[in-house]
Amino acid sequence: MKKRKLGETGMETAPLVFGGNVLGWTADQATSFKLLDAFVAAGFNAIDTADIYSRWMPGHTGGESETVLGEWMKRSGNRNKVIVATKVGMDMGDGKKGLSKPHILRSAEDSLRRLQTDYIDLYQSHIDDLDTPLEETLGAYAQLKKQGKVRAIGASNHNAERLALALETSGKTGLPAYQTLQPNYSLVERAEYETYLEPVCAKEGLAVINYWPLASGFLSGKYRSESDAAGKARARNVTRYLNERGFKILAALDEVARKYNATPARISLAWLLARPSITAPIVSATNLEQLNDLMASVELVLDGESIEFLNRASA
Repeated sequence: MKKRKLGETGMETAPLVFGGNVLGWTADQATSFKLLDAFVAAGFNAIDTADIYSRWMPGHTGGESETVLGEWMKRSGNRNKVIVATKVGMDMGDGKKGLSKPHILRSAEDSLRRLQTDYIDLYQSHIDDLDTPLEETLGAYAQLKKQGKVRAIGASNHNAERLALALETSGKTGLPAYQTLQPNYSLVERAEYETYLEPVCAKEGLAVINYWPLASGFLSGKYRSESDAAGKARARNVTRYLNERGFKILAALDEVARKYNATPARISLAWLLARPSITAPIVSATNLEQLNDLMASVELVLDGESIEFLNRASA
């Protein structure tokens, strides 16, 4: 499988990243192991998680996903074959949040312990922290890199202005620079990325590993009414797209899917993979059937007419 450069990190990723938010949440440990085994066996090599996954679940405190991933790597013995990306900064409770130096250093140790590894390939600022100077945040990452605990750093959920400022700060101070960005980007979420973030990433050579490429499952076509989403884990995220524009996008996906004898999910990912600035969308699945369908998207090359048709429908 052809790998893609992960910015200037020196690492290369397959065209999809496994979204570890499901590990220990909507996929129990046994299912998680099966999914990760299948993903890596198919030639994919990057897994994204975060310290906060899955704190939103009743009875969970955060770190569940990292723990499952750590157990899987210990069992499979393939730590050196996968790129492990995790994140810091979201509210873990008890005031543990943000991108201050003490919180980053403490959180890194917690993540390393749960992951049962001595280094993180890609450590990402999960959310911007306006209360902490950029120099302090980047200084913490510099210390972790010097100690060999982090190979490269990335940003998630940063607006274009703050991302550019962080990169400028790195340039001026010699502190580590973000090499990747995780934005919310899909056929239904286009405006912010294409208008503001994409030009910064293109100019600075950042790899883009976008999350929610299927808009929490909406673009799979399985949620077409309020009743379809009722009682589902992602209902709150999906129902916002049940409007005229959302239905127009689904209709376009259905049409292109028929043309290629593929699923709407596969077409949605193929549309993303055709965009030069996108390195590897982050995909989640809770069963092997879903995962196999998503992985098949890397073999699907849409023609220009289909891409333009989807562009117009989702404009």
